[in-house]
Amino acid sequence: MCRLFGLSCAPRRARATFWLLDAPDSLSRQSHRDPDGTGLGYFGADGIPRVEKAPIAAYEDRAFAEEARREESTTFVAHVRFASTGGLNLLDTHPFAQDGRLFAHNGVIEGADALDRHLGQDRSLVRGDTDSERFFALITREIRANGGDVSSGIRQAARWIAENVPVYALNLVLISVDQLWALRYPDTHDLYVLERRAGGQHGGRHLDHSGSHGHLRVHSAHLADRPSVVVASEPMDDNPHWSLLRPGELLHVGADLRTDRQVILPDPPSHRLTLDDLRPDAAASQKSA
Repeated sequence: MCRLFGLSCAPRRARATFWLLDAPDSLSRQSHRDPDGTGLGYFGADGIPRVEKAPIAAYEDRAFAEEARREESTTFVAHVRFASTGGLNLLDTHPFAQDGRLFAHNGVIEGADALDRHLGQDRSLVRGDTDSERFFALITREIRANGGDVSSGIRQAARWIAENVPVYALNLVLISVDQLWALRYPDTHDLYVLERRAGGQHGGRHLDHSGSHGHLRVHSAHLADRPSVVVASEPMDDNPHWSLLRPGELLHVGADLRTDRQVILPDPPSHRLTLDDLRPDAAASQKSA
């Protein structure tokens, strides 16, 4: 399945190094499916969102994706993609940018025609062909309709999706220049949060996270002396304070790192999909890599 990662250390900036894709250098990894794309989103000192991403469609793309990315920001979002919809191209690779925010999604949403009709003229926000970017466009529209309230925008968009089109999963990470949101829905895939104090569990230690499948690693010496909140598809170190978001739970990390967690979708999707319902390529993208 796709891997999600989000990090906030607001209001302070931190430099972090991301390895979004390791070279396939061990026999133990040869049975794992290769990712279809990788991407990192963050904000420059000027507050403008930056995105570095690549589809894994050619040797040159993989070489780009294997390079370490060392960037500084208050918030970050990273994504390792296993494609379910859209092509292996830059436009369909996460994260996506809209209205000064960055977004990545793990899951499958069907009913693209119905979603397009519901988006209407806001379909113009979508540059590629993925269900994920359509979902983001709906969130962006609902944020505008709610006077810039991101939590309300996510709630309204996710509820419409859950009630009107077939859904496998809607896990997401969305960041602004100084805030972060994450949603787990329904209980299909895990999504964890860690409220990490400065120096981590034992104090004085930098952040050094690694996913169990070797596709994503993160290191930050700055987080030895400043707190942060981390969201990930799996616990990425041995800290015992990783907490699994409940199904339907929306996490908001404010500009002061204060967290708020609310279950915004208490009911299962009206048209819940299983792996057996998905096209073979979509099903493959949602299985453990």
